[in-house]
Amino acid sequence: MRITRRQLVAIGAGAAASATLGRWPLLAQTGPLITKQIPSSKEAVPVVGLGTRSYHGGPSPDERAPLRDTLKAFVEAGGKVIDTAPSYGNSETVLGELIAELGVRDKVFLATKVDRPGREAGIERMNASLASLRVHRVDLMQVHNLVDATTQLNTLREWKQAGRIRYAGVTTSSERQHPDLERLMRQESLDFIQLDYALDHREAAERLLPLAAERGGAVLVNLPFGRGRLFQAGGERPLPAWASEIDCKSWAQVFLKYVVSHPAVTCAIPGMTKPQHAQDNLGAARGRLPNEAMRRRMEQLLAEL
Repeated sequence: MRITRRQLVAIGAGAAASATLGRWPLLAQTGPLITKQIPSSKEAVPVVGLGTRSYHGGPSPDERAPLRDTLKAFVEAGGKVIDTAPSYGNSETVLGELIAELGVRDKVFLATKVDRPGREAGIERMNASLASLRVHRVDLMQVHNLVDATTQLNTLREWKQAGRIRYAGVTTSSERQHPDLERLMRQESLDFIQLDYALDHREAAERLLPLAAERGGAVLVNLPFGRGRLFQAGGERPLPAWASEIDCKSWAQVFLKYVVSHPAVTCAIPGMTKPQHAQDNLGAARGRLPNEAMRRRMEQLLAEL
């Protein structure tokens, strides 16, 4: 059965606040969205971005309209980080066309991936990605699922030096790869890592997130809503009374605020293909974030659902 959100609300602009988790302070906010800094550059990005695994399909206006409207709503609300990959069907092509149509390239932080073994195959794949995205440079290029990571990272360093990318990183969305990711994080200097982390899937918090903080890497979080169980657990239940203490108006915001309040997490990248989802998700980047005591309460809530 398809799980939908209990309630989607249009989020008005809210005053952002600061919170403190352990010994890492979250920056006081002066803009409309909470931001965190990329450790290697101190560039700030909003803590909620856009994943585009579902940005594929045909060229008809009816098929593209919801994706265009979602991207437009995301950028107009202050969203910036957009993550894609050549393995997401024709998502790079669709995204490139929509970004060009909306004229928002200078407003977004564009990330994609390389997923081929071998130096020449990796270069060919990355050149194709830039062509599909209609850009000469992307902000972040990531080695997808650690495929031939050492070889590709050598190329990424060259591309970074040449100005074809701004940041280099690696990704995984599987707990099975966490040991390999940990070894790579200890061996390499990485601007970014991307991994899976959610209220119901917290394994990354044991070793990888503390290591990212120690090594000075930014963290993108994929699958911040888990793999479906969180919305199933929330269902049609009303939000707990304490949700107002962290300015949450939906279950989506509760789940996202748990993720982005971790001190090592830079940005969560939930998938969204409807404008109201963009508005709702970006609501998690406004207002108060949970402190450590609230995070424990959120974990307890999940255990009780």
